[in-house]
Amino acid sequence: MDKIQIRNLEVFGHHGVFPEENKLGQKFLVNAVLFVNLHEAGLEDDLQKSVDYGEVCHYITGFMRDQTYKLIESAAERLAEKLLDHFERLEKVELEIKKPWAPIGLPLESVSVKIARGWHTAYLSLGSNIGDREKYLDNALEALKELRGTKVLQVTRFLETEPYGKTDQDAFLNTAAAIRTQMQPLELLKEIHRIEQKNGRERVVHWGPRTLDIDIIFYDKLVMESEELTVPHPDLENRGFVLGPLMELNRYYRHPVSGKTIACLYKELGQRAMAELL
Repeated sequence: MDKIQIRNLEVFGHHGVFPEENKLGQKFLVNAVLFVNLHEAGLEDDLQKSVDYGEVCHYITGFMRDQTYKLIESAAERLAEKLLDHFERLEKVELEIKKPWAPIGLPLESVSVKIARGWHTAYLSLGSNIGDREKYLDNALEALKELRGTKVLQVTRFLETEPYGKTDQDAFLNTAAAIRTQMQPLELLKEIHRIEQKNGRERVVHWGPRTLDIDIIFYDKLVMESEELTVPHPDLENRGFVLGPLMELNRYYRHPVSGKTIACLYKELGQRAMAELL
């Protein structure tokens, strides 16, 4: 990815743990690396196809001046989030906030915090088989749109499917959504659980009836396994109610472990189901 670099931008702010820092303020230095595709801008000599670094500098200056945080960690985190939200072509940002003459009673040039934040693409599977199923799915999609640092890119049609795993329950209504988010996987999972609980989800019976179920199927090309979350979803190749909607989202998306496309996984599932009938 191409980069635009801003080095040692001098700004004034009121960030610090001590009251006098919040009241009197002090100078900070900000370094920023902006990750953006510059190919089109370079070919066409068009600033609209790039990110205006002058505008970015003014935005950083205003943010650091108008906000107050005890920790420069918080200032960096919120500034990165605001930059990604505000500048449409910005894919990722690396930020370093330097604090010269930090009041620690020892001679030092500066202390700094450096972070990297960016946009991630996640594919979610949503389902409901209790009550007003369509309403629960609509509620979930609206809640996803309201999440901090998150955009809903595409939603599939609602599809009615037979229950999976525990079959003695009502049919499900399923959909899938592609989202763009600044959240890390476990942070996104926490928000998903909050949305489920708000819509009456109770985790009582494994694979049992539920008002709302939201699963993270893919998160970029990440492969992770923890007690809280496994990505890609470990059973997606056996779930037609997941693969069907994913076909509508992106049939050519490749599983980061097997390398198979969604279309291939969907075809193989159909072949297995047909073989079982023979």
